[in-house]
Amino acid sequence: MKGSLIIVSFFIIGTLCGLYHLIPFNFSDSNLSYYALCGLMFCVGISIGNDPKTLKSFRSLNPRLVFLPIITILGTLAGCAVAGFFMSQRTPLDCMAVGAGFGYYSLSSIFITEYKGAELGTIALLSNIMREIIALLGAPLLVKYFGKLAPISVGGATTMDTTLPIITRYSGQEFVIISIFHGFIVDFSVPFLVTFFCSVSF
Repeated sequence: MKGSLIIVSFFIIGTLCGLYHLIPFNFSDSNLSYYALCGLMFCVGISIGNDPKTLKSFRSLNPRLVFLPIITILGTLAGCAVAGFFMSQRTPLDCMAVGAGFGYYSLSSIFITEYKGAELGTIALLSNIMREIIALLGAPLLVKYFGKLAPISVGGATTMDTTLPIITRYSGQEFVIISIFHGFIVDFSVPFLVTFFCSVSF
């Protein structure tokens, strides 16, 4: 939660700096976002490589629960596609690109800004932060009304880190492994799905 608020704060500060021309540098004519993206992908790779226990823990998974991240991905994309048909200024593909962030706001917003522009990138940032906040604050209600797997699915890519403690608290310790596995798979899919929906056109 704290990390999300910090990200939003930096976004607001950056918006104000651009609005009032406080920084004497034209970011729109530079490749700064591309280099930031490369650096972020490098850090993601390091974090996965430094945690071999995550990969080993997958062996104890219930085989049926392996499909949970797939259901999360398909359900999110289907919902975004349907929502896209009701939006006059955005296509279903735009909405699916935003949804394909699955709560991983830092990475997906950079990709979308690079491919589709700052406006859709901002929408991706805010919508994916909201997904994380909903998972954090709504976990008790999600467990009560939809079952113990619900917070994991809602958490998307965040279930292996930021939302893991709250999922453990309300869903139970026995869901830690599936939560980590779910977050790992969904997290891994983000760069591929976001770039795919940003690149294709009909």
